[in-house]
Amino acid sequence: MNNDIFSDLYKQRLQRIENAIALREPDRTPFVYSTNFWAARLAGITFEEAMYDIDRYVEASKRAIHLLQPDAFSAILFPFAQTLDELDFKPVRWPGHGADPNVTFQYIDQELMSAEEYDDYILDPTGFYLKKYLPRIAGAFRVFEDFPQFVTYPEWDLVGSVAAFANPALQKGLQRLFEIGERTAQNYRRIGAFARDMNEAGYPLAAGAFCKAPYDLFVDFMRGSKGGILDMFRHRDRLLEAMAKARVLLLRNVEAATRRSGCRYVFIPLHWGLDSFMSPDQFNTFYWPELRKVMMSLIERDLVPCVFWEGVCNSRLEIIADVPPGKVIYKFEATDLLRAKEVLGNVACLRGNVPASLLTTGIAEEVDSYCRNLIEKVGKGGGFILDGAAGIPDEAKVENVIAMAESVRKYSAY
Repeated sequence: MNNDIFSDLYKQRLQRIENAIALREPDRTPFVYSTNFWAARLAGITFEEAMYDIDRYVEASKRAIHLLQPDAFSAILFPFAQTLDELDFKPVRWPGHGADPNVTFQYIDQELMSAEEYDDYILDPTGFYLKKYLPRIAGAFRVFEDFPQFVTYPEWDLVGSVAAFANPALQKGLQRLFEIGERTAQNYRRIGAFARDMNEAGYPLAAGAFCKAPYDLFVDFMRGSKGGILDMFRHRDRLLEAMAKARVLLLRNVEAATRRSGCRYVFIPLHWGLDSFMSPDQFNTFYWPELRKVMMSLIERDLVPCVFWEGVCNSRLEIIADVPPGKVIYKFEATDLLRAKEVLGNVACLRGNVPASLLTTGIAEEVDSYCRNLIEKVGKGGGFILDGAAGIPDEAKVENVIAMAESVRKYSAY
C-alpha cells in the first residue's frame, strides 16, 4: 500500500508505532485498539448480530475507533457465522450457535488427529488435510473424501483419475463449497474496505497477517491439550519432525497477506508455551526453537512478528530475548511488564497489559493510575505500546476504555 496517499495524521501515528518497535523514543507512547466484541456492546448490538451482519459491525467498529483515536487498530472482525453454519464447523461454538448471543466464541478442546497420524502428516500434509483432517472438522469438507488422490496415480492413470469428478456427490459437494466461498469472499472484501476506510481516516493497521507457533498448530485444533502434552513424552521425534514441516507451510502465505493489507506486522498468538503448561526445558525443546525460526524468517523478509504471550511467561523472558534488537513486538497478557522491561527493554518492543479485570470491574481513576504507571516505567525511553492485556474485553466499561486511551495523551509526552 502506498502510504503517500494517506494523511499526515496517519503517517504520524505509523511513525510513532515504528519508533516504538525500533526501540527509539517516540513523541509519546502509542496506544493500540484491539478487541473481539466490545464495539458491538458500545453500539448496542449483540455479539450474534455482529457475527451475522458485517455491515452493522463495521459501523460499530468505526464508531469505537473514532471515539478512542488509537495510533493503530486491529481489524478483528468475525463476520463468519453464516460460513460456520454452512460449513457445519465443529471445533467452535459461537454467539447464537452453542453459546449465548452475548458470549464470545468458544474453542472446543478435542482430539481430531491421532498420534499415529503424525506419519501421514509428515509424508503428505495436503493429502492428510483433504482426506482425513478437514472432513472431521466440518461437514461440508467431507466432499474431499471423494477427491482423487492424485499423487498415487502414475502416467495415464493420472489422466484417468479425473473420472472421479463425474461422481454426483463430489460435484454437489464442490458446488456447495463454491457458494460458501463466494459469500465468505464478499465478507473479506468488506473487511478490506473497512481497513482502507480507517487508513484514509488516519488510522494504521496494527496487524496485517496472521501466523501460529508450530506447536500450537497441532495442540489447538488437531491433537488437543491432552494429546499434545503427552506427545512431548510419548512421540517426541514425530512431534518435532511434524513441527518442522508445519513451520515451512505456515510461512507460505504470510508475506502475501502483508502485501495485500499494506501492513508488515504479523500477529502470532501463543497458547501452550507458557509457564502453566511447559517446563523451561520443554519450552526450549518443543516450543521456542520452531517459534524462533518462524520469527526469524519473518524478520528476514522485513516483517515484524507481533507475538502475543497469552497467560504468564515470567520464566521465559531470558530465553525469548534471543532475537535481533528492535525487530519484534512482544505483547504480554499477564507477565510482569516491569521485569520484562528489565530483561527485554533493549531487545523487544513491549505491548500490554492493562488487566481485563480492571477494565471490566474497576473505575476510570484506577485505570488512569494503572496506565500512568506503565507509561512512566515501562514506556521510559521508548519501546512500549499501551494495550489491554488481551485487548479490550467485551464487557469493559466505556469510561474505563476511554481512560486507557486518553492516558497516553496525558502522561507520555517525552
